[in-house]
Amino acid sequence: MSTILVLIGIIVTLLYYAARHRHNYWNRRGIPHDVPRFPKGNIADWQTKRQLGVIFRDYYLKYKNRNAPFAGFYFFFTKTAIVTDMELVKRILIKDFSNFENRGIFHNELDDPLSATLFSIEGQKWRQLRHKLTPTFTSGKMKNMQPIVLRVAEEMAKIFKEKASTAQVLEVTDLVGRYTADVIGNCAFGLDCNSLRNPDADFVRMGKRAVMERRYRGILDFFIFGFPKLARRMHLKITVEEVEEFYLRIIRDTIKYRLSTEEKRNDFMDMLIEMYQKQKAGNTEEGLSFEELAAQAFIFFVAGFETSSTTMGFALYELALHQDIQNKLRAEINEVLSRHNNEYTYDNVKEMKYLEQVVMETLRKYPVLPHLTRKAISDYSPGDPKHYIE
Repeated sequence: MSTILVLIGIIVTLLYYAARHRHNYWNRRGIPHDVPRFPKGNIADWQTKRQLGVIFRDYYLKYKNRNAPFAGFYFFFTKTAIVTDMELVKRILIKDFSNFENRGIFHNELDDPLSATLFSIEGQKWRQLRHKLTPTFTSGKMKNMQPIVLRVAEEMAKIFKEKASTAQVLEVTDLVGRYTADVIGNCAFGLDCNSLRNPDADFVRMGKRAVMERRYRGILDFFIFGFPKLARRMHLKITVEEVEEFYLRIIRDTIKYRLSTEEKRNDFMDMLIEMYQKQKAGNTEEGLSFEELAAQAFIFFVAGFETSSTTMGFALYELALHQDIQNKLRAEINEVLSRHNNEYTYDNVKEMKYLEQVVMETLRKYPVLPHLTRKAISDYSPGDPKHYIE
C-alpha cells in the first residue's frame, strides 16, 4: 500500500511540474502576458464573472500598445497568442491563410458526428468539404430560397400586428428567434416548424439547447478544451445526447421522405441530398455521407439561429433608441419597394444600402462571434524572430 501511495505521489508531482512548465512558456520567451492560474490559465473567471469574449477584449486593450504583435495567453494548458497588431491579423486571415486554415475547435467525427462541421474539421478534409459546399451558397441558390424566407416573414408581420393591437410587453428577441428557427427549419430541414405560433415548439427548444448546453461539465469539459486529442481518444462528445438524437432523426426522416416522394423545394436540404445521392452512387469526390450531411445541416441551424436573432434584436433596440435613423431606414425601404411594385426580392434588398449599414453597425457594436481562432500548421515568423508563432 505504501508503494502505491509513493507512486501516486510521484505521478501527481510530475504532472504538477509539467503543468507549471507549460504555464511558464510565455515567460521563458519574454512575451508579455498575465500570470496564469492553475488549472484554467488566463480564463480562471470564465463562466463565473465575465464572458470569454469580454476576457479577450480586455486582454487586447491591455496589451495592444506594447512592443509585440501579440500577447501570450493560456486557455487551460493550451498556449495561445492574442494578436494585437492589425497588420498581423490581415496576414493570418488573408495573405498567409494557408498556414492558418485550421481553427483548433474540438470535434469528434467518429463518436459525435454532428460536431464534424465545416467550422471544426481540419486539413484536407476541410478543403474537400469546403469545395463541395461552396456552390450551395451562390447568389442564385440564395434567390431560390427567397420565397421561403418571405413566407415566414409575412407570418411574423401578422403576429406583430396582432401583438401591437393590445397593450402588452413584447419580447422581441424571442419572437425574432422563433422567426429564424422557422426560416432555417424550412431551408435546412424542409420543416414547417410553426414556432412563430408555438413558442414551445420542439425545434426552438432543441435549438436553444444546441446553442446553450454542453454534454459535460467539470473535469470532462476540462479535457475537451484543454486536451482535445486526448478527449477524442477518450471518446468524449460535445453534443447533448437528446439534441443529437432529435436532429439525426429529423434529417433521416426528411431524406427518406424526399427521396420517396421526389419532392423538390429548392432549399439547402435539396442541395445536400443531391450530394448524398452522389456519395451513394460512388462519387466520393463530390458526394457527402449521411454523417457529413447531418453535420452541415446541423451547423447551418446552430450558426444561424442565435446569431441572426440576436443581431435583429439589437438592431431593433438601437432603432427604437434612435428615431431619426429609424425614419431614414423606413424611408429607404419604402422608396426602394415603390420602384419595384412593393415586392421584396433578393436584388431589391441588395439595393437597400442604408439597411446594410444599420446591420453592419449593429454587428460592430454587438458582435455575435466575440473572437476568431486559428491554429498554425507550421512555425510562423511575422518579422522579429522573437515573435514567432509555434
